[in-house]
Amino acid sequence: MIENWRKPIQGLQELKPAQEVRLILGDQLNARHSWFANAPHDDVVYVLMEMRQETDYAPHHMQKVVAFFGAMRLFASERFTEGHRVFYLTLDDSHNQQSLSANLDWVMGEVGARKVGWQMPDEFRLDQQLNDWSETLRARGVNFEVVDTEHFYTKRDELALFFKGKKTYRLENFYRSMRKEHDVLMATTGDPEGGSWNYDASNRQKLPKDHMPPMPLTLEHNVEGLVDMIVASGAKTSGRIDAKRFGWPITRAEGLQVLEYFIDELLPHFGDFQDALTTNSWSVYHSRLSFVMNAKLLSPAEVVNAVEQAYHRDTKRVDISQAEGFIRQILGWREYMRGVYWAQMPEYETLNFFDHQRQLPSWFWTGKTKMACVSHAIDQTMEHAYAHHIQRLMVTGNFALLAGIHPDELDAWYLGVYIDALQWVEITNTRGMSQFADGGIVGSKPYVSSAQYLKKMGHYCKGCHYDPNEKVGEKACPFNALYWDFYERHREKLERNPRIGMAYRTWDRMDPEKQRALLDTAAMNLNRMEEL
Repeated sequence: MIENWRKPIQGLQELKPAQEVRLILGDQLNARHSWFANAPHDDVVYVLMEMRQETDYAPHHMQKVVAFFGAMRLFASERFTEGHRVFYLTLDDSHNQQSLSANLDWVMGEVGARKVGWQMPDEFRLDQQLNDWSETLRARGVNFEVVDTEHFYTKRDELALFFKGKKTYRLENFYRSMRKEHDVLMATTGDPEGGSWNYDASNRQKLPKDHMPPMPLTLEHNVEGLVDMIVASGAKTSGRIDAKRFGWPITRAEGLQVLEYFIDELLPHFGDFQDALTTNSWSVYHSRLSFVMNAKLLSPAEVVNAVEQAYHRDTKRVDISQAEGFIRQILGWREYMRGVYWAQMPEYETLNFFDHQRQLPSWFWTGKTKMACVSHAIDQTMEHAYAHHIQRLMVTGNFALLAGIHPDELDAWYLGVYIDALQWVEITNTRGMSQFADGGIVGSKPYVSSAQYLKKMGHYCKGCHYDPNEKVGEKACPFNALYWDFYERHREKLERNPRIGMAYRTWDRMDPEKQRALLDTAAMNLNRMEEL
């Protein structure tokens, strides 16, 4: 446990002459990058920076800021211990200009470097910022080199080339090609192991009543020093933190420890219950590896390989549906989301297919709503900086879509409150999969549901202020009327979608008085949004 958060960077704040500066961003903590494969070189200095530029672009959860700063400090210390020259600029350093390009200019001037290198950023805004800065380098005659992060299975443009000429990008074809290319869960015959490419149909089970998943493996870091510094800086954060017992893995070694725990204790039931909603566990059978992977402390290949090996070691303990269900998330969905991002940015962040305009209710920051499922998902988010994909998609995202929240509002919320949220993976999930704001580039239909899905997948409804079986009136679950209101107000855009036809046929068979009662209830709920 690290208690003195100044200690890891002692000796890393002195600048001496160097020929080359190499930038490492906070989500590029890859100790196995080829940069570090060779012996340390005195003429190369690695630079890491804590900046208000990065704390302020979204209302980040305090745990997210702490995780990145803590991981960066420990990563820098490890590389320094290996003999590499490292310079670390803390958030409160008097020389810190809180801007990436301004800080780089200052560092290069201090060391007299004539060359600078960086790994390709995974966020469009940072890529653009460094590209703009490179133009000033050219004008000054400074050499620069841009290299790959050596983290993902795919290159930035690989998915765009795979779907060249297509208006929509469907995951399944891409996922199958990735399985074949990287020989993951493939039989020697060239067929998928188990006989099927996808076991999604068996990955939707509800937790049995009183079923208690194992407790998540949490670490304990005293991060009071980091929290105090962040607060003193004036950076605005969201969420809560137990600064004496911060539990997320923030080093490669800790990430490997959490991966081992996932394989030993959670993987045997991951696939079965990955969609389950419960108040009994905040992480259920999920791995909690997303932060260490998105910070590049662990690679997707080593995580996928470890899960595949666990399946091959004992297929009775880890059956194919558990292993495939997890691998699909990493080899398929994660690479797919990144590919969509680079194929569609920057236009993607402006898409608003339904022209939704409502503001996010204030209780999205507090959880103080009478809807039990939404309240629990938000409160858990504020407590742990985490919610699993169904909580994000079918609880908070479902409500936001039904209520007509502006995608910009929800993007900013998701990007801020989750410890694993970086724009390349957040916006395509939010604006695409969750809100259908891209008009179907990612998803083949909007993911909306009434209260019945939430009742089916979890145990929220019992004791809720609202009745999931009531459709109209003040006590009816708001999801019910909003569901039909959503389809009715967007009929022109959706009724020709072959995956939605049943909803419109059901609606059209309803008695007109019932239709009017549902629409009136929806209007009432939209007008009292802050009181729901």
